[in-house]
Order: sequence, then C-alpha cells, then structure tokens
Amino acid sequence: MNIVVLGAGALGGAIGGVLAESGCAVTLVTRNAAQVDAIRRDGLRLVEDGRERRVAVAAATGCVGLAVAELVIVLVKSYDTRAAIASARGLVGGHTAVLSLQNGLGHEEVLAEVVGRDRVLAGKTYVGGVMLAPGRILVGRAGKETLIGELDGRVSPRALAIRDAFQRAGLTLTVSENIVGTMWDKLLVNVATGALSGITRLTYGELYRLPEVEACAVAAVAEAMAVARAGGVALATREPRDAWIKAAEGLPADFRTSMLQSLEKGAPTEIDDINGAVVRAGRRCGVATPVNQTLVAAIKGIEHRARLQAA
Repeated sequence: MNIVVLGAGALGGAIGGVLAESGCAVTLVTRNAAQVDAIRRDGLRLVEDGRERRVAVAAATGCVGLAVAELVIVLVKSYDTRAAIASARGLVGGHTAVLSLQNGLGHEEVLAEVVGRDRVLAGKTYVGGVMLAPGRILVGRAGKETLIGELDGRVSPRALAIRDAFQRAGLTLTVSENIVGTMWDKLLVNVATGALSGITRLTYGELYRLPEVEACAVAAVAEAMAVARAGGVALATREPRDAWIKAAEGLPADFRTSMLQSLEKGAPTEIDDINGAVVRAGRRCGVATPVNQTLVAAIKGIEHRARLQAA
C-alpha cells in the first residue's frame, strides 16, 4: 500500500515507521526540516522495548512532487488540519482514502470540505510516540489499538484493506461500525491525561504516582462521559477510571503526552479540540463541565506565558 503520513512528528513517525518496516511504501511528510534531514541521512530510528532499530523510509517537508497515494493518514495538529490537507490535495486521486487519526473531535468535517466526504474515514489510535531527537522516536504500541470507520458506519473494502496493512505491521486495528462512539472513547483517554501532564510537566511514571492527579483525571472524564451520553453517543467506556487506566497501558514510564511535548517546544496545544471540545459540547446539551473548563484555562495560561516569554 502506498501511504503518505501527513504530519509525521512523534506519532506519525511511529506509525509510519512500522508500516514502512512491514513493506508499505510510506512517505513521512513534516515541516520539521531537521527530522527530514535525519531520516534521509540515517534512516528513521525507532526505539521500542529497550532496543533501537533503523527503518528505511522516505521523508519530505512538503507534498510537492509526491505521487497520488492510496492512503493519506492525517496526523497534523488540529489547528493545522485545513491548511495541511489543502497542501496535500495533489495526493488525492479517485481511489485515495483520507484517514484522520488526530486527537480531538471535528477533523473529519474539515477534511470532507476539502477532499469530499466520500474519501474520508475517521479513526483514533492509542499508539504512542515520543520524539527523542530528530529522526529518533520512542514507540509505544504494545496493547494499543487503532480503530477506524466509515462516516456512515459501513464496513467497507477499503477499511478492511487498511486494517490488513496495519495488522501486517503489528499494529492492532479494528474497523468500527460506531465510529462516533469510538472517537469519544479516545477523547476520554486524552481528557484523562493530556492537560494534567501538560500542567504538571510530569511523565506517565510520575503522573500515575499521585492520587490527587488521578482524582482530577477521573472527574474530568466523568464530565465528558456525561456530555457524550446526553448527546446520544454510545460509549464503550463504562467507568471514568477506565479511561485513566487505558491511557497508560503499554506505554513506558518516561512517556510524555503530545500536549506536554507541545508545551516543552513552546508550541500551541490541541486543548481546544480535547478538553475544550467537552466544554463546548456540554454547553450545547446543558451539562456542566467545571473540571474541564479549569484544565482548559490552566493550559491557556501556560500557552500565554510562553508567548510572552518568546516576545
């Protein structure tokens, strides 16, 4: 399968790297020139289970000159979705599938506006990736599932083909007939750990030692579950603490959430599309979300301070 990973940072590099290792023709696209240079020079270095290996994979800083792809995996930050897919319009042919594996909610509608709803699949992944250095990525995939689905709930041949490609690479993938519920279930995991990790600057090993942090995480997830159920979403998650537990499964103690990684780089986070999505949905359905509102405010404050320091 000819695959382009659009937004090949830590997670995109992890997923794209293991797909390339299994025989897929993968191109990693990222604006990070140092990342591209390192991959072209030394190959992509993947660190997993305490061992490092090199994977030969193509890398580029843009989509100009790339061939039409069978699959475009979108993993850019939420706020870059429209610009990124517009820049990749030349990769999308008559039989191209465009799959969002981004955090948060609402990306599929943006993608559909640019490439057409018939080409878009939704998905969520629990695979983890941490950028250790340009071209060197810590991979967390043990016990981590990826779920995808057609927007209309069909189990289509192209969804099954994507499943087969992922599974050949050792990436567990399930085709969901309830992709809206799937997206909310993944959102609950991000709600549990993303903001709290960013605020405290703690890795998972440190974060999960603190009962006060767990209590806050579980409260935030409980709010999100109440919002989802009020909106008629069928969740697989049964108890709020389940999302907190699932967030850490299969990931090393030194794992850092994408939100923490963004703050460490002084970059904007996806808080508006994670905890912020819960707050907005809560307002629409009349469910109070004070814990998530507080987490959003705290992350916004950290982002603001970073901008002042950079000015």
